[in-house]
Amino acid sequence: MSPKIAVIYYSSTGSVHALAGALAEGAEKAGAEVRVRRVAELAPESAIDANPAWRAHAGESADVPVADHDDLRWADGYAFGTPTRFGNVAAQLKQFLDSTGQLWLDGTFTSKPFTGFTSTINLHGGSEATLIALYLQAFHWGSVLVPPGYNDVSVPDAYGNPYGVSHPTKVGGARPDEKALSAARFQGRYLATITGQLLAGLQN
Repeated sequence: MSPKIAVIYYSSTGSVHALAGALAEGAEKAGAEVRVRRVAELAPESAIDANPAWRAHAGESADVPVADHDDLRWADGYAFGTPTRFGNVAAQLKQFLDSTGQLWLDGTFTSKPFTGFTSTINLHGGSEATLIALYLQAFHWGSVLVPPGYNDVSVPDAYGNPYGVSHPTKVGGARPDEKALSAARFQGRYLATITGQLLAGLQN
């Protein structure tokens, strides 16, 4: 049985969106069925309009379905993406995660693999702190953390973050460069592989 992976993210100007697509591609190549979903925007239209890149990305990503609880029930494994917000998870993704209390009580997340990815402005702009903050959700859910580690050459090549792929826009450009996309594809492939192995073990 193919593992089912939900890639759920928030992106304001498109960097995390691009990483989500690459991660989904890697998971699909590993044989997974994948859903890519964005969480709902919470910022006012005036804030979005004040940043041309934000407004442009809002338009180009409008056709990406908005995540809901059914996506979480459906999935066997999760990849969550967020930009850094002062070393923490963006409010948009955090609000979605905060709405999952009943699913947690129902045991929806128990023993399901969980990985994260992010984007910052600066190379040391809080990427690791953001991913650690995101991974606290996995601890409370009882999920299985699947960080990429240094299990593929793409990880050290892409700024070397074993916590999860992280794209620094001042270094790699406004959108993720090929190094970051390659690391994201590996992370998706790795997540799908581990999820498949856990599913096979549960069926035996």
